[in-house]
Amino acid sequence: MQSLEPSRNIVKNKSNMVLGISSFTYGWSAGVNGSHAHLTEHDLVAQTVAFGLKCLQLGDNFPLHKIPAERLSSLATSIHDNGIRLEVGARRLTEDHLHRYIEIAEYFKSPLLRFVVDGDNYEPDDKTITSILRNALPDLKKQKITLGIENHDRFRAKELREIMDTISDDHIGICLDTVNSIGAGEGLHEVTEWLAPFTVNLHIKDFTIRRFAHNMGFTVTGTPAGKGMLDLPFLMEKLEKFSNCQSAILEQWVTPESKLEETIKKERQWADESIRYLKDQIYFKTNT
Repeated sequence: MQSLEPSRNIVKNKSNMVLGISSFTYGWSAGVNGSHAHLTEHDLVAQTVAFGLKCLQLGDNFPLHKIPAERLSSLATSIHDNGIRLEVGARRLTEDHLHRYIEIAEYFKSPLLRFVVDGDNYEPDDKTITSILRNALPDLKKQKITLGIENHDRFRAKELREIMDTISDDHIGICLDTVNSIGAGEGLHEVTEWLAPFTVNLHIKDFTIRRFAHNMGFTVTGTPAGKGMLDLPFLMEKLEKFSNCQSAILEQWVTPESKLEETIKKERQWADESIRYLKDQIYFKTNT
């Protein structure tokens, strides 16, 4: 049986994750399937401050490479003035796109860059992914940026673990999402056993799985943090063994209401409830 112990030396101190929110905390407000966005980057900064937090992650639903330079400059000033750790996120791991986002992360002094590998009509194989990551290592090291590759849909945890073992460098790790791997037919416990040693960023997304009334299948839906099936004590126990995870970010799968305005109101209520719950947990720091 293959050992799941890490293949590189890892200091086993207690985890010291910074708690934060994301543009995916407010996915409907950020715009879904072309719908109009109801919040700006400054709204997200203001909400981070209102929660008493010091960490904000902007994901691929808030693509920074498409934002004009003057808005980027204003955002940089805002996060600096509020003492916020900004984490940059993107999708579609190509050589050029990764290089572009390393430059964006450098601009914002972002210590962590989170990437979803796949994009529209783009699903690279493991060899291509490994090559791209190796080529990026010099820039990541130079800028002191940690790259987190997200477990997302088609990738099994074992595949991602093999990529991490091959790269074997602290500047490249895993962004561990608590639900995404259901898309690859895997549950949280299995995924965590494989990927915990390399996890540098955590996406906390609570969920529930229910059988349809006709018994022919299941449905997976989101819940506020602490109200679903997420086994947070198990997850944190595993991650704390390695002390590599820099931040824990609240994400949400909010089931929509009949009107977008009602859905956005529900999304905000869930976020408020979830952050109250997570701030009560002993695992997380609320400042940098």
